[in-house]
Amino acid sequence: MNRLVEFILGLIEAQEGDGFLLYWAKEILGALLVLALFWALSHLVVMILDKWGKRLTSFTSSDLDDRVLQRVIPYVSRLFIVTGSYLAIRSLPLHEKLVMIVSGIIYVILVVIVCNLVYHAVDELMKWYVTRQQDTAGAVMSRQMMPVAEKIVSLFLMGAALVVVLKHFNYDIFSLVTALGIGSLAIGMAAKDTLAHMISGFTIMLDRPFRIGDRIQLVGGQLGDVADIGLRSTKIRTLDNQLLIIPNSDLCNTMLTNQAFPDSRVKGRINIGVAYGSDVEKVKALLVATACEVESVLSDPPAEVFFTSFGDSALNMALFFWVEEYSTLFAVTDKINSLILKRFAENSIEIPFPTRTVKMHKGTD
Repeated sequence: MNRLVEFILGLIEAQEGDGFLLYWAKEILGALLVLALFWALSHLVVMILDKWGKRLTSFTSSDLDDRVLQRVIPYVSRLFIVTGSYLAIRSLPLHEKLVMIVSGIIYVILVVIVCNLVYHAVDELMKWYVTRQQDTAGAVMSRQMMPVAEKIVSLFLMGAALVVVLKHFNYDIFSLVTALGIGSLAIGMAAKDTLAHMISGFTIMLDRPFRIGDRIQLVGGQLGDVADIGLRSTKIRTLDNQLLIIPNSDLCNTMLTNQAFPDSRVKGRINIGVAYGSDVEKVKALLVATACEVESVLSDPPAEVFFTSFGDSALNMALFFWVEEYSTLFAVTDKINSLILKRFAENSIEIPFPTRTVKMHKGTD
């Protein structure tokens, strides 16, 4: 009798064991089917995007959609595969904590993939915009802003990903935001000067009062070419090959002259005096003709001469002329000055200079 009972119990246990194995086989098979379905969907979507997406983008005149599509296709495939893995793990009858840990890891990977997809799409958009606008004077964004813009997008996506992940794991986001706000306030108070320079750097990059290569003159008289525009400071190479490093906040709050704006042409001026009794009209015509002899002087706008004032010992004239490049102004002025001396000598026009006569009287005893 005992042996019979033991035999029956063994059959029941065997049947229960077979049922348990059958149950797990069904669950694992279902999870594998879900994973295979999303794997097939990923290949199908990639094939559609690669074949039909490129055909659709060929109808547009811009290459932006082609470039964005090329960047995001790999992440779309990974997105489907990881989503299938997440759903497959959630469908298995595992221990609750184990499912939570494994699915949480896969969820974090899923968020990272989504953030990478968005980042690459936005990055391609910014690069396309800068490439398109870099040669125009009214461009809002320049190449100098690209690294800054990329870092801002990265920080924004990282913050958004962190909030989404914490929300998924039921963490208190409000306390995190409060802590970050207090920390940001403390950092801002400690580095207020640096932040002021950085904000001024953003202002300069957006407003674009000057660009790299432009020649600017500061209110203090310093003259030089812009060598670099950074977040904290701007570097200016002077004409004697020295480098001025000016904080952006100081540069943003001062007056300056941009000789390269609105174009690279510049107006030169030469002041000269001739002796009283000289034929003013002849002198003016001779000065204009002398300036026109120099090849670098533009004919449009034409050179002009004005009789500006009566001096103590001379009639003061001012010659104005234009050159194509501001960097050649000194050399052109030198050529015109040398040629003026030669033409005045040929036409017997005197350039007076102040004289003083001292009379000595012999004293009487």
